[in-house]
Amino acid sequence: MTGAPIVDVETIVLRAEDRDGAGLDGSAETAIVRIVDEEGRNGIGEADAPAEVVRELVAMDDAHAWSRGLRSVLVGRDPFEIGRLHAELYEATIYHGRRGIGIHALSAVDVALHDLVGKQLGRPAYQLLGGARREAVTPYATAYAGPVAGRTIGEMMDAIGALVERALVLGFRAVKLEVLFEDLVSDRELVRCIREGRRLVGDDTVLMLDFGYRWRDWRDALWTLGRIEDCDVYFCEATLQHDDLDGHARLAGRVGTRVCGAEFAATVHECREWLERGRVDVLQPDVSRCGGLTELRRIAELAALHGVSVIPHGWKTGVTAAAQRHFQAATPNAPWIEMFHPALFESTLRRELTGPEPAVVAGTIPLPVEPGLGVTLDARAVERLSVAPGRP
Repeated sequence: MTGAPIVDVETIVLRAEDRDGAGLDGSAETAIVRIVDEEGRNGIGEADAPAEVVRELVAMDDAHAWSRGLRSVLVGRDPFEIGRLHAELYEATIYHGRRGIGIHALSAVDVALHDLVGKQLGRPAYQLLGGARREAVTPYATAYAGPVAGRTIGEMMDAIGALVERALVLGFRAVKLEVLFEDLVSDRELVRCIREGRRLVGDDTVLMLDFGYRWRDWRDALWTLGRIEDCDVYFCEATLQHDDLDGHARLAGRVGTRVCGAEFAATVHECREWLERGRVDVLQPDVSRCGGLTELRRIAELAALHGVSVIPHGWKTGVTAAAQRHFQAATPNAPWIEMFHPALFESTLRRELTGPEPAVVAGTIPLPVEPGLGVTLDARAVERLSVAPGRP
C-alpha cells in the first residue's frame, strides 16, 4: 500500500438552528463525510443533498453487489487509489441512483479521499489533479438578497446594491446578481433592474446574472437578453427550466451572452447531454453533487473538447468552497469559481463550520498551500449543530 489504509468512514449530519425553509441557503444543512486512516489522519467532503439520506447510504449494510454501503467498500482500502475507488463505488451503488442521491453521496466520499491523500503526502489537493495551471484562484461573489417576502422592487435593489458595495470592498472583481424577483417585475421592468445592476457594479467589474429559472419559453428569455446586450454580461445562469435542453440550445444559438446550464447535473454523462443537446456555453456542475473532484475533472476535460468553460456552482459550506479552489487551480478552462462568501449571506454553517477563510485581494486568492483541502472543521460548531439519527 502507498499510504495508511482506511479504518473508518462516518457521516456527520449538521443542521443550522436558524434555518429558513423559504430561502435558498444551501448550507442550512449538510452531510460531512469523514474518512480516517490507521494513523489517525482524516479527510472531509460534503454532499449537497438531503443529509440524512446521504448518511444512510454511506453507513448501510450491503444488500447485494450493486447495492452496497459506501463505507463497506472503503474500509481496509488504500485511499491513494482514488480513481479505482471512485469506479468501484460507482459500480457498487447502481441501486442508489445513477444521477441522483447515490452520486451526491459519492461526491462527498471522493472529495474526502482527495483531502486525506493530500494530507498523507503533505501536498495540496490540486496537485493530485495534475498540478497548478494558473497563478491564483479567481472567484466571483454572489449577491443574493433573499426571497422577495413582501418587499418592493426598490427595496430588493437597495439590498442588492448594499451587497455589491460590500463585495467590492472585500476585494472581488466579479459579481453575480441574483435577479430572483419572482412575479414582482415584468420582463421589461427586469431589463431596467439589470441596467441598474450594471451601474451598481461599475464598468470595471465583471457582471454575471442568475435568473432563477425564470422562463419556460426560450423566446421570452431571448427578448430580455437581447435588450441587455450593451450591459456587457459575462454569463446568464438559470434562464430556462433546468431540464429544457432543447430550449437552452435554441437560446444559446441566438444570443451573444454566454448561456449556462447543468448546475444540478450528476456525472460526466449528464453533462455530455448539456454539451451536445443543450449547446450551452458554460457548464456549472457542483463538486458536492456531480461526483466529486474526480468526476468534475472529467467533465472539464470533456467541456474543453467542446470549447466550453466550467464554472462550478457552489452554495454550500467552506468544505465545498475549498474543493472548488483546488479544482480551479488545476483546470485551464475554469476561468471563475462561485464564492459563497460568509460576509455576503447570513449562513451559520458557512460562517462557522470551517476555517481558515482566505482573503480576496484584487480579485484573486493565492493558490492553496496546506496539505489536502487546507481547511478544518470547527469542533464547537460540529458539536452544537450535529443531528443524531432519528432526531428532528
